[in-house]
Amino acid sequence: MAEATAPSTDRADESVSAMTDAAPAPVTSRPRRGRPRGILVPLWLGYVFLYLPILVVVVMSFNESRNLFVWTGFSLRWYPELFADGAMMQGLANTLIVATGATLIATVLGTLLAYGIHHYTRGGLIRAFAIAPAILPDLLLGIGLLTFFSLLSFTLGLHSVILAHGVFATAFVTAIVLARMANLDPSLEEASRDLGMGPAKTFLRVTLPQLAPGIVAGALLAFTLSLDEFVIAFFTTAPTQPTLPIVIYSMVRFGVTPEVNALATLLLLVSIVAVISAQRLTRLTGTSR
Repeated sequence: MAEATAPSTDRADESVSAMTDAAPAPVTSRPRRGRPRGILVPLWLGYVFLYLPILVVVVMSFNESRNLFVWTGFSLRWYPELFADGAMMQGLANTLIVATGATLIATVLGTLLAYGIHHYTRGGLIRAFAIAPAILPDLLLGIGLLTFFSLLSFTLGLHSVILAHGVFATAFVTAIVLARMANLDPSLEEASRDLGMGPAKTFLRVTLPQLAPGIVAGALLAFTLSLDEFVIAFFTTAPTQPTLPIVIYSMVRFGVTPEVNALATLLLLVSIVAVISAQRLTRLTGTSR
């Protein structure tokens, strides 16, 4: 009886030892290294350098005193005085006209350009030329456009600024819409064409609704960039039709006034809202197919 049970006992021991050998070795966690002290100091110094002047401008726009360096109390007096300033309001009206016109031009041309590049070109050369105005120095672009207008004997005014701003804003819209198109499902357009729709109907009913978030984001970015652009407008506008940045520049040469601080605060608010809206809409470009 003992002889009969011995082989079964040996097999059980062998099975246990085999399971023990096959079991994974316990994982020993490595000690975590602490974050080096002071590694975030350059980051916070950079934030302070960038945003502290903006914060000072916003705070001093609510200062009761005209002296920009002495705080005497909270007041909203400079905002009504800003809206009563005829030169400021005329510059603001010119800027809104330019920004609206440039945004319309850039949105239409940028969307069509992105569609053509995505569907009918290969390689990155044409794409690079389309986006080049976004990375060219403003000074170079302004001088080039002024020379071009002079060769054509083109009268300068708000219309010339609209065209000039439309040039560089189109590059930004093109880049954003191209990023959106990279995430579209091409089978939807193929199915539309298989069902008998022509290229125009396919673009309007299938492609354009999918591009809408990218188009709106590009339009908001174009409007924001045109709103506070100075260099190109300085070269391409007429002296009698200055935009708001040019009006502010002519004023701050003799000292910054509280009205300028109030205007800067309002422009900052508009820019923040536009940029955040564009960023939230651009998130949709990262969705998977």
